[in-house]
Amino acid sequence: MPIPAHTPAIARPLARTEVYRTLKQWIVDLTLQPEETIRDLDLAERLGVSRTPVREALRQLEDEGLVVTSFHKWTKVAPAEPAEAMQLYPVVAALEGMAVRLALAHLTAGDLAALDHSNRALEQAIQQGDSAAATRLDMQFHGLLVERSGNAEIARLLATLRPRIQRIELAYFGDQPMALESVRDHQAVLAALRDGDADAACAAVQRNWEWQHTPLPSIKE
Repeated sequence: MPIPAHTPAIARPLARTEVYRTLKQWIVDLTLQPEETIRDLDLAERLGVSRTPVREALRQLEDEGLVVTSFHKWTKVAPAEPAEAMQLYPVVAALEGMAVRLALAHLTAGDLAALDHSNRALEQAIQQGDSAAATRLDMQFHGLLVERSGNAEIARLLATLRPRIQRIELAYFGDQPMALESVRDHQAVLAALRDGDADAACAAVQRNWEWQHTPLPSIKE
């Protein structure tokens, strides 16, 4: 199991939360590969905690679809299959469309300025081929809209679904930079929001999600 060699021990009062966050990050960024066998004792020793918070974290990750288990036999990182992502894309697009509709009434001039700033920075990151920064800025743009929706259930569902998609995309497409079409879709979202047009804003954000996250033929083939 390829656990990072220099992982700092986790403070005991924060163990449950931090173990969960650490394992989730390792799964999403492919430190722990799809279908990798997970040994809770090894993880507990490396993280400097007991096996209890590790087991609790693994149960939570299983609920989120990132870990699979066979009772009393094995625990593994969930497979990463493009077919799974194709089922998730329309769900996420629909949730984000609803979030934008709900956010419209709550967005301030400052929020619109922040969205515009994120999108301009995204354009620069794409032009520079900085995939990590582009991904972060894209998530920042969409994340603000979800936050302003005020709907905790939408936020919770998206927080569960996005990591599953991110992991699959990273496994199959690596760090391919997103295209500038994403910037133009964001501009359309902003224009619609400034006009108070919920239908147009919803359509633009769904279009952005559907085309931006539709897999191309796998680079692994």
